[in-house]
Amino acid sequence: MENLNSVPEHKCSCNETVNEDLLYDQLDEIIEMHRGKEGALIPILQSAQNLFGYLPEAALKQISRKLHKPYSEVAGVVGFYSYFSTVAKGKHTVRVCMGTACYVRGGKDVLKSLMDNLGINVGETTENRLFSLEVGRCFGACGLAPVIMIDDTVYQKVKPSKVSEILDTYTE
Repeated sequence: MENLNSVPEHKCSCNETVNEDLLYDQLDEIIEMHRGKEGALIPILQSAQNLFGYLPEAALKQISRKLHKPYSEVAGVVGFYSYFSTVAKGKHTVRVCMGTACYVRGGKDVLKSLMDNLGINVGETTENRLFSLEVGRCFGACGLAPVIMIDDTVYQKVKPSKVSEILDTYTE
């Protein structure tokens, strides 16, 4: 009998640990469902991203191999569409508005404070997969600048000194 303790585990964004081999078995099933269909690559990639929470390189290689497509083609599609991510996403997505009003009113300093507090750069995810950090161009709240969004919650007139307090509400 196989020792499941030695099998790599995957931490999904819901904080549950999943046996990674099971995810790749499910990916094989997804590929089989779409095999031979015209335009199958994008639906397979969408399903794989839903399955893993992002598109790990090993999954892209498996898709490439099973569809008999060059890896460069699969990776090219992933790189072309902004919907796809090859970086694991956190449970919470933090977006900083860097539109003109937010930038002028201190958005740059708020972003720096977020990077310092989270220990990550834009486009990265914290090691515990609790937060991902992104920037946006305009959130349509220019009169309330600077603005950040955490998931669907908007924080207005954010001060760099208040960033850790805001983040703390998501770690409790």
